[in-house]
Amino acid sequence: MIATGQPARPDELRVMLHGLGQVFGALGRALVCLGPDFRILHGTPELDRLAGAGAAGAMAGRPVEELLGPELLGPAGPLRVALERGERREGWGTMLRRNGHPARRVSVTVAPIDHRPGDTCDPGVAYVVVLRPAEEDDGAEGGPPTAFSGLLARSEAMLRLFRMIENLAESEATVLLAGESGTGKELVARALHLHSPRRHGPFVVVNCGAIPGELLESELFGHVRGAFTGAFRDRTGRFELASQGTLFLDEIGDLPLALQVKLLRVLQERTFERVGDNHVRHTEARILAATHQDLRRAVREGRFREDLFYRLRVVPIEIPPLRDRRADVEPIARHVLARVCARYGRALRLAPDAVRLLLLYRWPGNVRELENALEYAVAVCKGQTIHAEDLPAEILEGAVLPPAPQEPETAVPVHPGGQGTDNGRGERDLLRASLDAHCWRRDETAHALGISRTTLWRRMREAGL
Repeated sequence: MIATGQPARPDELRVMLHGLGQVFGALGRALVCLGPDFRILHGTPELDRLAGAGAAGAMAGRPVEELLGPELLGPAGPLRVALERGERREGWGTMLRRNGHPARRVSVTVAPIDHRPGDTCDPGVAYVVVLRPAEEDDGAEGGPPTAFSGLLARSEAMLRLFRMIENLAESEATVLLAGESGTGKELVARALHLHSPRRHGPFVVVNCGAIPGELLESELFGHVRGAFTGAFRDRTGRFELASQGTLFLDEIGDLPLALQVKLLRVLQERTFERVGDNHVRHTEARILAATHQDLRRAVREGRFREDLFYRLRVVPIEIPPLRDRRADVEPIARHVLARVCARYGRALRLAPDAVRLLLLYRWPGNVRELENALEYAVAVCKGQTIHAEDLPAEILEGAVLPPAPQEPETAVPVHPGGQGTDNGRGERDLLRASLDAHCWRRDETAHALGISRTTLWRRMREAGL
């Protein structure tokens, strides 16, 4: 920069941006400058390589979430919240998106600009975003969370699921999603739709467990006037509405046997009839289905047709419960908290003692239960920080230490201060759970536990970790 003490002229800004573009481009990075309203002011030429030719020019003046998605940089996104607080965030993952161009995974670093007297930096620039290809991170252990089409994760299990969705981007195969209630099956289904050739068509949802069986057939296939009492006019069914898009059949395990036969016909022949009509109609809808039930067991018990099971299970995807991916708990919690706070017009933080409880609770209700717990905490919290006592009672009472690995008793450390081996093991298990949740990054673990890095290192050594 030219330290003249005066704001840079437009020609000087162009020269500086060109120089910065060359420097960042040589490193394989794109630099994006944002105004205080989070609209894109400038983008270096490397952005064209990452997002497609002409991206830097086309995105000028557009909200940054149009480029990087609302999950991170929307009004309640964690990176946007951090920037508004004057904080920097490094290496978060997301999808770079631009109409007409394939989405691409990138790593995102953001920082606020602290303007000082004598700077020649464009005074309109409030924040900077640095982008680099996420392929550089492939194979790396842990790392910051990755945002993907409404999903946020750090665990390897969920990152593998993200890669599976990317691999299916050109496929229209039927997918069966399995997982406990509250794990985000509908979000995964939407991500599959958004990363498919049907992305510009409708995404239509039918909850097969929430609609009475006698109405479900009409909901799926439609009906004609006079088909039954109360049918005063023709109705278009969900298969027709989703014909050029995706039909998501949630809780497919609750589908009555009589309708299972008709659904099988649609999957085999792509034809159906409205209730009360004999006119054969065609559908091109892609089918995604989900269930929290064990469909193999339902088949054995005669509650679900075996032929339909295999028709639906062309591509099976299992979504792990939250207790099996504790590394995702904290980033999801902070993201949900930012979203809830934005709705209530508040700015709250999670205290280390609250984070500890969130990590140690087993979350039988999965992400849905976590969201409800944080909404409760926002409602009852009187200060600016959510502490353990602000969380629902079931979390305070139900937080349990994870099972410790089997080791010789002589290897169990004793907690300083003369406490017995049970408390020593409890200290060890708490440290292990926190380290696992933060992918063994000691800076992040120490921050979550509310202790210094030196104290964490000492406790790890004493615990044999």
